[in-house]
Amino acid sequence: MKKILVVDDENQIVKVLKAYLERAGFEVITAGDGPSALAIFQRERPDFLILDLNLPGMDGLDVCRAVRRTSNVPILMLTARVEEADRLEGLELGADDYVVKPFSPREVVARVRTIFRRTGAEPPSSEVIRAGDLVIDLEQHTVSLGGRQIDLTPTEFNILAALARQPKRVFTRLQIMEQAQGDAFEGYERTIDAHIKNLRLKLEPNPKKPVYIQTVFGLGYKFEAGNDAQQPDL
Repeated sequence: MKKILVVDDENQIVKVLKAYLERAGFEVITAGDGPSALAIFQRERPDFLILDLNLPGMDGLDVCRAVRRTSNVPILMLTARVEEADRLEGLELGADDYVVKPFSPREVVARVRTIFRRTGAEPPSSEVIRAGDLVIDLEQHTVSLGGRQIDLTPTEFNILAALARQPKRVFTRLQIMEQAQGDAFEGYERTIDAHIKNLRLKLEPNPKKPVYIQTVFGLGYKFEAGNDAQQPDL
């Protein structure tokens, strides 16, 4: 049974989400503020984190930042903030997705299931994708650059793998979203840019002049590593 930590200072939201998630077959633990969330996370090691942005003691962005220092556990952020820049800040810190309040608890359950499915339910693949110094091992879910291990979140890994499986092909944001997670939700398409930005910061020698993940203006993105790009090993 997958364990989910729900963090929100609104008791009614916690109560409703706990009920819906448990009905869906998940084990649920809860916290009502940032410091408690971090303590419980370190002690319980949940498989998934649902995290409100506005928390007492320590806001959700700081909690997300602290979690990402030690873990790539999937994170779904809850936010009442209306500005898109505020919502995307969480994604740039490593969150996998966000839901805007007010929301349907059924949508939250659907998002959780989708993220779990794309981060571990697929059968293992024996592919190893190589492009110059970049090596993507799809079975081990690892990425290395010049022999150095690169830590990616599950969403970042799936986006990179989706692009690298078909080098030089141009993907729209919607296509990347569908390739990486299999399902589309309204608003998620805009978050692809935040995940691409994170990938470039981690992979590119100069993120402003990307070598691996290039922008095709007006269309989307493509994986490109010049003459060093190779087809996947099967």
